Amino acid sequence: MFTSPSSSAQAARKALAVRLAHLRKDAGLTGKELSDRCGWHPAKTTRIQKGEAPPSDSDIRAWCTACGAEDQVDDLIATARAVDSMYIEWRRLQRNGMRKVQEDIYGWYENTDVCRAYLSNVVPGFFQTPAYATALMETITVFQGTPNDVPEAVAARLARSRFLYEGGHRFLVLMEELVLRHRIGSAETMRAQLQHLLAVMPLPSVSLGVIPAGAPRTMWPLEAFYLHDNRHALVETLTAEINVTQPRELADYGRAFEELRKMAVHGDAARGLINSAIDSFS
Repeated sequence: MFTSPSSSAQAARKALAVRLAHLRKDAGLTGKELSDRCGWHPAKTTRIQKGEAPPSDSDIRAWCTACGAEDQVDDLIATARAVDSMYIEWRRLQRNGMRKVQEDIYGWYENTDVCRAYLSNVVPGFFQTPAYATALMETITVFQGTPNDVPEAVAARLARSRFLYEGGHRFLVLMEELVLRHRIGSAETMRAQLQHLLAVMPLPSVSLGVIPAGAPRTMWPLEAFYLHDNRHALVETLTAEINVTQPRELADYGRAFEELRKMAVHGDAARGLINSAIDSFS
């Protein structure tokens, strides 16, 4: 069974909460006694132990001190930070605009040998044209109500396309056929974007497969994900960026990619679907 990454993030929060609860119990403290020692309301202790409120670094220090477990502080803080980075809302990431996020993502591609990407909604950033990226980012900015730094964000996003041409990187991409049909921007923008896909397909660094809309499904459509080697998976939902590093989950994404690949067409068949989509925007 394929595990939801958001469920995994919640499970990690719960696991951290259980560790903190065990520290309290091992110290022989009630929730009220720990709260008194930490100087906060007992309701806060309850929320932390239920995994409903993520503890801050200072919360963890106070908790460990109250339990006489100062030797656990560094490990628990590191765990809490890892859990916090698993699920990050876009509004939090992009509270000052989209440029910084795009620059941070650049580093992942710079240090990735093989990127496996599956897209069910839009063209991946490293394949996007300036007009397509602009239209998409303007829509996202309006929806999220975050600061508009679209020109700078587009430039930062397009910068990662350099890795298609240098550094020995590989991009194995699977797209649902509907991605070719979803109109982002004008009809002219879509034609240019699809023609760009045809232009990058022959690159030695690129393998582009398209899953036909009528293909029998052996794997259901998923949210977009990017596998960076076998070290990290980035999953994009409507509201959040989800970072997956747990080996078992990475293996699940690898298996899902292989199942999706079996349904995809490549080469001339993929070009035929792209050309058909171009004609639909004429």
